[in-house]
Amino acid sequence: MTRQAPYPLNTWYVACTPDEIDNKPLGRTICNKPVVFFRGDEGRVAAMDDFCPHRGAPLSLGFVCDGKLVCGYHGLEMNCSGKCDSMPGQRVRGFPSVRTYPVEERYGFIWIWPGDSDKADTSLIPVLEWADNPEWAYGGGLYHIGCEYRLMIDNLMDLTHETYVHASSIGQPEIEEAAPDTNVNGDEVVTRREMENIPAPPFWQAALRGNGLADDVPVDRWQICRFTPPSHVLIEVGVAHAGNGGAKAPADKKASSIVVDFITPESDTSIWYFWGMARNFKPEDQALTDKIREGQGKIFEEDLEMLEAQQRNLLRYPDRQLLKLNIDGGGVQARRIIDRILSEEREATRVEASA
Repeated sequence: MTRQAPYPLNTWYVACTPDEIDNKPLGRTICNKPVVFFRGDEGRVAAMDDFCPHRGAPLSLGFVCDGKLVCGYHGLEMNCSGKCDSMPGQRVRGFPSVRTYPVEERYGFIWIWPGDSDKADTSLIPVLEWADNPEWAYGGGLYHIGCEYRLMIDNLMDLTHETYVHASSIGQPEIEEAAPDTNVNGDEVVTRREMENIPAPPFWQAALRGNGLADDVPVDRWQICRFTPPSHVLIEVGVAHAGNGGAKAPADKKASSIVVDFITPESDTSIWYFWGMARNFKPEDQALTDKIREGQGKIFEEDLEMLEAQQRNLLRYPDRQLLKLNIDGGGVQARRIIDRILSEEREATRVEASA
């Protein structure tokens, strides 16, 4: 019996960014599937199994020529639909096609549907209202992390850890003193935490200065974490000068952003983590974007170290039960939604197999 993957497959994941395939094919394992991405005819993105049907070489070690993916071993050429078109001195048009995957380039990312191609629906790609919007600026990056994807969701849906893991940047005792509030709206989980009349931590002091605001006065701070399947977390964060309405404060009284987290499983115990921050103040200031990106990258490096150590410990003690506290509500609810989707996929597979 085939073991079901621990992550949904009939859904959209971020696979890479456009710049990663600008000059050559990219090999990347997504949901335990080795995939090669490249730009084919007319610059459109294509994705297929990273496996040459001739001798099994990784196609990602090849190159693109005239919109065709050329195997770097013997020169077998494949088009965007996975069909073998030609090979020097050989007849290959009868070769079986390489499996392809639905892909879509949108919002500055390349998305992949690793499951049943017939079920792919581009309308299900989440709408990123800040993308391609001149009133917003975005800076981000990519980390490869050796942890199971749900551990990262847990991490992002409970920001209590900031007090300890990120003590020198965004952490402060007031975070753990403010109880989070969690709600479920269909497939969305929202965890909200608000803090009033507190000092701004170093990262947010810099953000206030970047927006031309005083950084040495009390602030109201908010964190609104939004999970949507399969593993996307967008977090509305910010600080406003105290007494001006917090998240609803006018733009000239606050510094706020959306923390962008797209978590793509590589394997059962590793992920591709696409992170970034979108802001709608001083979007034209590239130096500020670079500075925020640098600071955020250092923060996420701290998460990486903790999450990989956590994963090693869980593999070392697989039978130990973990405790659940009220601060874990967001992660717990997100896991329930994922479990339901996995159950639905399992039932759909059973029905299709018996038809």
